Amino acid sequence: MATKKYLELQNFNDADLLNELKEAKAEYKKLKFDHAITGLENPLTLRSLRRDVARLNTEVRKRELDKMTDLQLSNRSKIRQRRKLNK
Repeated sequence: MATKKYLELQNFNDADLLNELKEAKAEYKKLKFDHAITGLENPLTLRSLRRDVARLNTEVRKRELDKMTDLQLSNRSKIRQRRKLNK
C-alpha cells in the first residue's frame, strides 16, 4: 500500500522533486552532524528523514526510466544482463 508521502511525491513536478531531494539531503547531513556532536532529542528523526530521501530518489529514478525511449530501455536491459553474467 502506498504511503501518504509517496502519493504526495507523485504530484510534484520534476524541478520541485529535485529541489525537495536537495533540501532533504542537506537536512539529513545537518541532523547527522548534530547527532554526532550533541545528540538529538529524538534520533528516530534520522531514520524517517533517511527514508524520505530514499523515497525521493526512487521517484526521481522512476521518472528517468519513464522518459527513456524503447531503444534506451533495451540497451539498459543488455547492461543488466551482462552484469548478471559477470557475477
